[in-house]
Amino acid sequence: MNRRDFLRLATIAAGVLAGPGRGQAAIDAPGLKEGEIFSRDKLLEYAKNLAKNAYVAPDSTLPASLQSLNYEQYVSIRFRPERAIWSTDHRDFVIEPLHRGFIYAALVDLFTIEDGRVLVVPYEPDMFDFGSIAPPAADSRLGFSGFRLKSPIDAPDRLDDFAIFQGASYFRAIAKNQIYGAVARGLAINTGEASGEEFPFFRAFWIERPQQSSDTLVVHALLDSEATTGAFRLTLHPGDSTIIDVESTFYPRAKIEHVGIAPLNSMYLFGANDHKGVDDVRVSVHESSGLQMLTGGGEWIWRPLQNPETLQISAFVDKTPKGFGLLQRNRDPAAFEDSQHRYEVQPSVWITPKGDWGEGSIQLVEIPSDAEIHDNIICYWRPKNALEAGQEYSFNYRTNWCWTPPEQPQMALAHETRIGAFGAKRRLFVIDFQGDIFADPNNMKGVAPNIAGNPGKISDISLTLDTQRRIGRLTFGLDPESENYSEMRAVLTKDGKPISETWLYRWTP
Repeated sequence: MNRRDFLRLATIAAGVLAGPGRGQAAIDAPGLKEGEIFSRDKLLEYAKNLAKNAYVAPDSTLPASLQSLNYEQYVSIRFRPERAIWSTDHRDFVIEPLHRGFIYAALVDLFTIEDGRVLVVPYEPDMFDFGSIAPPAADSRLGFSGFRLKSPIDAPDRLDDFAIFQGASYFRAIAKNQIYGAVARGLAINTGEASGEEFPFFRAFWIERPQQSSDTLVVHALLDSEATTGAFRLTLHPGDSTIIDVESTFYPRAKIEHVGIAPLNSMYLFGANDHKGVDDVRVSVHESSGLQMLTGGGEWIWRPLQNPETLQISAFVDKTPKGFGLLQRNRDPAAFEDSQHRYEVQPSVWITPKGDWGEGSIQLVEIPSDAEIHDNIICYWRPKNALEAGQEYSFNYRTNWCWTPPEQPQMALAHETRIGAFGAKRRLFVIDFQGDIFADPNNMKGVAPNIAGNPGKISDISLTLDTQRRIGRLTFGLDPESENYSEMRAVLTKDGKPISETWLYRWTP
């Protein structure tokens, strides 16, 4: 974990409120506790019954020596690889628990499921190398703040990270040869609301020991918050594209008007379309370049991200969405010129809903930010109707942590968007659509750009070709007149049918 990632995730972990001490492995229910035969049905039942009781915050009691750690001290606490769970089993998966400390104070109960039976993962101080920090007493029962998962994802003879679960309900994964970037979480509540956001957290995990030669790992999790409880089953498949199949069921304690399903967090500081006031040697700084959507009606939409001057919330109304995600499209190191953070090798994350999610909207929240340690981009599915107290709601979906999403439109993609001054008051927009159709000028007969901006006036429209790079460059001007925003839409058509994804953008000064 580098310093930027640590500081960034510190703001996440701070969302979990401290509570009184309660000891380790507090889960006490048939099918869930030490020695019991695990049952997902029992986890669902436990979550349902837990929702009938008052919320109790997680135990965040720590010795003063661990509460007062700074960044350097906390990351110096290293798990000893030889103590990794299943490290001698030759199962291609190991678990490395993560220590509590600093802002990662909340206790997480950690279990494994071996031969169907639940086993507590006991905390032992000698699992860790504490560096310059005095280790806790040998009989300490401090417990864990989460865990990381390793597998031979990059090389057959080496175990490398492919997923981490730590802080609130956050988890993140990577594909082969990637480094960590965008983050997922179990549930979002009241994101962007003036009343403040609520951060559910994973209170406990049960991790199934995989069969020999298995390429999948199953993690069960109990989610809890003031507003709801939940039960998760996550099936992880690390590889060239790391897949996490998510089965989630929620039991609200209270009515939840604003809920976010399959939420993703990312960072966008500046790029080709948004570099005003930037004093930085790098070309771009972002983990994701845009939000892509496949609507229930089959329309492919691309919305470039931006770092706005004021909070921006966009809602893309839909019914039975087929997919959405935060993508990092440009994989050229020259697009970033950052050899430390290497944004070009960070994952795109694509959500594929399973079943009918009904009516609602994909919401995009863009938060003003002046530093790359902040996750200022959030997207999720918001159901049209509130979640009612005492009811059961299930949402299943697949997340792909990938270089390119598994399903892409057979049409030109909006590869890059650039914006600059165009006279005294107008703005110039350049959209590079990339696709095979642009490799041959003869294909351009009947191709026409369709552009709309409201409010404001669109002018000086042109479409030029770069056949070598298979790019159709759409250029146009926007005159916002007296308005301080404009909702814009552009798509290329041929003989009246779209040959590109639909580009959407909200311009603000």
